[in-house]
Amino acid sequence: MSALLAALAETAATLEPAEISCSETAARALAVVRDGVITGEGPTARGRVHFSRELDADDVTWCERILTASAVVHQPVSRAEAEALFEIDEAATERSDSGRFDDLIAKAVVHHAASASGLPVPPRSVALARETSIESWAPASATKVDIEVLNWIATQMRSNRCRNRTLAALIATLVGVAMPLAQLPNVFDIGM
Repeated sequence: MSALLAALAETAATLEPAEISCSETAARALAVVRDGVITGEGPTARGRVHFSRELDADDVTWCERILTASAVVHQPVSRAEAEALFEIDEAATERSDSGRFDDLIAKAVVHHAASASGLPVPPRSVALARETSIESWAPASATKVDIEVLNWIATQMRSNRCRNRTLAALIATLVGVAMPLAQLPNVFDIGM
């Protein structure tokens, strides 16, 4: 039993921003949040009622704290972190976060896409902040966004049964500039 308690304590410590040393540990911490969303149990649900498959405001706060930990705040959002956010999005069949997660994932994915394409991005503390409009820093067109990155986003969105309208609209805008509209339905389903 003590091994189980030690594992639980280690998992809980993974979530603390002070324990996040790089984007890899941040992605692992986001996986703990995902597990809590799936089961309704674990360190992210401690001390509160949390139903399985529900994403609430506290879960979003965990994600924000992890993504803006001091060790990663000046790094671009990594693909592993963005993938972990897509996994959380897919795991949550119920939402009670007032759209906060949709805003966060859209900003994080675009932050990753822009930086992976060699475009400048603001620190996470600015880009991912609730009060910061994504339009204030995101690329206005896909002409400089790497097509491989756009394809990766399209693949993520096609495989995700929970549709994020904020992210879909942003990507449709970016992709629409990069390719003719006739090809857009082949990239991902924006009809939702």
